[in-house]
Amino acid sequence: MRVLSGIQPSGNLHLGNYFAMMKRMIEYQTDHELFCFVVNYHALTTVFDAEKLRRQTFEACCDFLALGIDPEKSIFYVQSDVPEVTELTWILSNVTPMGLLERGHSYKDKTAKGIASNHGLFAYPVLMAADILLYGADRVPVGKDQKQHLEMTRDIALKFNQTYGETFVVPEPDIPDSVAMVPGIDGQKMSKSYGNTIDIFSSRGVLKKSVMAIKTDATPIEEPKDPDTCTLFALYSLFLDKNQQKELRERYLAPGLKYSDVKKELLNTIWDTFTPYREQREEYINNPDRVRKIMAMGAEKARAVGSDYLALARKNVGLNYY
Repeated sequence: MRVLSGIQPSGNLHLGNYFAMMKRMIEYQTDHELFCFVVNYHALTTVFDAEKLRRQTFEACCDFLALGIDPEKSIFYVQSDVPEVTELTWILSNVTPMGLLERGHSYKDKTAKGIASNHGLFAYPVLMAADILLYGADRVPVGKDQKQHLEMTRDIALKFNQTYGETFVVPEPDIPDSVAMVPGIDGQKMSKSYGNTIDIFSSRGVLKKSVMAIKTDATPIEEPKDPDTCTLFALYSLFLDKNQQKELRERYLAPGLKYSDVKKELLNTIWDTFTPYREQREEYINNPDRVRKIMAMGAEKARAVGSDYLALARKNVGLNYY
C-alpha cells in the first residue's frame, strides 16, 4: 500500500504535528511504500519572509530525519523540488468546482482568525490534491482538521476520472480516533496559527512555560476531576499505554489530584521522550550538505513516480498535441 502525507515548514515542530502525522508516518515506512514530504509551497500562503521559509524548510527536514524517517526505506523530499506538482495543480484546477472550494472550513476558519486572505489560501485544497494524486497514494494520514481537504481530493479525482477516463487513484483518509485532534494549551486544536503549541525541540525553560500554561478548570483539590473534558489529561494520554491511561484516569476520579503535579509529570515525560531525537537533530542541523544530499535523492525518486501520473494526465486532457 502506498501511503503519503506531508507537513508545513511554518514554525517549530509541536506535539500536534508529531502525534497527528509524523509518528504514524515513521511507523508506516516499515511495512508500506511511504511518500513523506515538506510542503513549502503550502507555506507560501502564510510565510512571506524568504529567509524564514528557507530556514524552516531545512529545519523541518532535520526534524523528520532526527525522529526516524529513513530515506532508504521511504521517499522523503521537499515539495518544491518536484515541479510536476504545480503543473498538475493547474490541470486539476480546471475540473474543481468553485462551490467545492467555497465550502472549505479551513479557509473560513483561518480568515476568521485574522489570517490574510489570498488565492493560495483559498485554492489550498487543489494543491493538496495534486500532492496526493501525483503519486497514486492509496492512504493519507491526516489530522481531523484536514478531513474535508481529503474529501475534496477524492471529489477532484473522481471528477477528473469521470471527465477524462481513469487516471488517478482515489485515496482513503487515515484518521485514528485517538489522535484525530491533538489539543493545544487552550483546548483548541494545537496549531501554530493559534499560538497554542507545545514545541518538541524547545529549551526546557520554554517547554516548562508551555506545559504550565495548559488550561485546566477550577475544581478544588479535594474533589474528583473529569478526565474526559481535561486538556491536560488528553495531552498526557498521548504518551501513555492503555494501562497507564487507566491509572491516570483513576487518579483523576479520586480526590486529591493536583493539576500542577500532573503538569510536572508531563513536562518530564515530554523532555525525556524527545531528548535522544534532540541530539540527533543537532547533528543534522550542523551538517546541511548531508541533509541537502538526502533531500535531492528523495526528490529524484519522487519525480520518477510523479512524472508518470502527470504524463498520463497530460495525455488524457489533450496537452500532448504532437
